[in-house]
Amino acid sequence: MLDASQRAEAADLLWNAERDRVPVDPLTGAFPGIDVVDAYEIQLRNIRRRLTRPGVSVRGHKVGLSSEVMQRMMGVDEPDYGHLLSDMVLSEHTPVDTSRYCFPRIEVEMGYVLGESLPGEGCTEKDVIAATEYVVASVELIDSRITDWRIALADTIADNASSAGVVLGATRVSPGEVDLADIGAVLYRGGEEIARGNTSAVLGDPTAAVAWLARKVAGFGVRLEAGHVILPGSCTAAVDARPGDDFRAEFDGLGSVSVRFA
Repeated sequence: MLDASQRAEAADLLWNAERDRVPVDPLTGAFPGIDVVDAYEIQLRNIRRRLTRPGVSVRGHKVGLSSEVMQRMMGVDEPDYGHLLSDMVLSEHTPVDTSRYCFPRIEVEMGYVLGESLPGEGCTEKDVIAATEYVVASVELIDSRITDWRIALADTIADNASSAGVVLGATRVSPGEVDLADIGAVLYRGGEEIARGNTSAVLGDPTAAVAWLARKVAGFGVRLEAGHVILPGSCTAAVDARPGDDFRAEFDGLGSVSVRFA
């Protein structure tokens, strides 16, 4: 594990990388002793800094590494998570400025919007369904403040699970109206299909990822609260986003969501 001064140094590296749009070398190389606990503490240090900005609040959380393929790649047996802040919620109607990011990519996800707070320890999938006001098509904008996405597990956790933003679709669907574990999604760039997936890729059922998250953050004294947006994980591979790209993700039963990059 790292000591307090090393955690502070690592947090500063990521903070400056995001501010200056100049990525840094992997933390796992610069701090060989870094572990998952260190990484979450580094993430929280920078989240607290961002929350001191006027008007910024926690808007929700995202789950990463929620597919078996990604977990095998990272050599882990559970997902990770990051924070979604209010200034990370983007509009379908405003192009995203790619110059604000280091290596932007997008992922296609179904979002859960909570109508009630979730229990922490012991949270079940049934609890998640009962507390969810509606589900929605979404696109997560991810970014890495680590050079060329050369990330190990501790790198991505420390870097807020590589999260950078989210765009939510306009259609709101009650969780009881669709089979959340079997929703197909197709991603288009312009008029060309570039990716296709299904929500079953997320731990077999994305509701399980939300329940896992509620239990996990409880250990840090955090609850998933009414009004929060929860992104359970991507059902397609990540796609690079470049200036001029115009993406549309269409979900069976959930409508669509679009995002443009300038």
